[in-house]
Amino acid sequence: MSLSTGKPDAMAPLPSIIGSGEAMREVYRITRQVARSKASVLLLGETGTGKELVAKAVHDLSDRRNRPFVRVNCGALAENLLESELFGHMKGAFTGAVSDRAGRFQSADTGTIFLDEINSTTPLLQVKLLRVLQEREFERVGGDTTIRVDTRIVSASNRNLLEMSAKGHFREDLYYRLNVVPIHLPPLRDRVEDIPELVGHFLNIYNEGNDRYVTHIHPAAMRALQEYHWPGNVRELQNVVEHAVVMATGDELTPDVLPGVVLGEPEPSIASGSMAANGMVPMDFETLAKSLVVEGLSQADENSEDLHSRIVDRVEREVIAQVLNQCQGVQIKAASRLGINRNTLHKKIKDYGLGD
Repeated sequence: MSLSTGKPDAMAPLPSIIGSGEAMREVYRITRQVARSKASVLLLGETGTGKELVAKAVHDLSDRRNRPFVRVNCGALAENLLESELFGHMKGAFTGAVSDRAGRFQSADTGTIFLDEINSTTPLLQVKLLRVLQEREFERVGGDTTIRVDTRIVSASNRNLLEMSAKGHFREDLYYRLNVVPIHLPPLRDRVEDIPELVGHFLNIYNEGNDRYVTHIHPAAMRALQEYHWPGNVRELQNVVEHAVVMATGDELTPDVLPGVVLGEPEPSIASGSMAANGMVPMDFETLAKSLVVEGLSQADENSEDLHSRIVDRVEREVIAQVLNQCQGVQIKAASRLGINRNTLHKKIKDYGLGD
């Protein structure tokens, strides 16, 4: 017979987080351990793995639980706006600054600030973040009064910051300051055992929200869900379950209400669709690249000295233009998708005349 100590199981699921497999139990263990400290925490994992939920759990399990929890998505704002958002600004500091404004760090004083997509920050902003971590002080944009704060920093990245540091895209000293205690969140494909529990959880949510009663899951449907590789992780699974609930006609989630991609059916791309409509046969990427190079060389004479700009630069310009369009012109998001520094992207945009 064992006696209860009254202490919570260190590997028990955290509030609002679903999953009891081995990979997630390790996340729960580290989260509970680090929450009781004052150490900075760095959450690492792919997009959609639940980093914000773990950040909130770190806060809720700490002695700051009754203090503010402030979230900032560093990838959603341009550098000048992000600096103002984090540190505040003084009236007249820039166009539109019509009054003094406190920043998120000040709002999170005595509490916790969660810096999501910390990998999107620029070198200049990283210097200021390093100072906050080291000295717990900063000045507002346009101000000279030093403001001191007691704010715990939990940050998150969907990219390898150490590799970024080696390439000069992220300050190494800031990385080590943020990475006092790292927590690696596993992708959904590495925690397949949690999928039934997650599906059941999302079914309850979307049944209630859509006045549906999908309470059973066909074995073939569950098998398909567990065999799919889930590039969008839990967030993608959530969307798939919502889709299935809306499309279901009875009380069972069957394979026919799942998206084709989950069932292993290839989804034609927009480009492939337009090529087929024009009677063209889609090419694989390597064949397409070779075709572009051959075509570019065929249009140049043997004395040409502009082959790089004629071929490579034109392709790069089009790639940047397309990604910018997909990101609605938000350069920090485009730079992240392209895997280049935002200052580099800004220079290329200027060089290629894409900012007009």
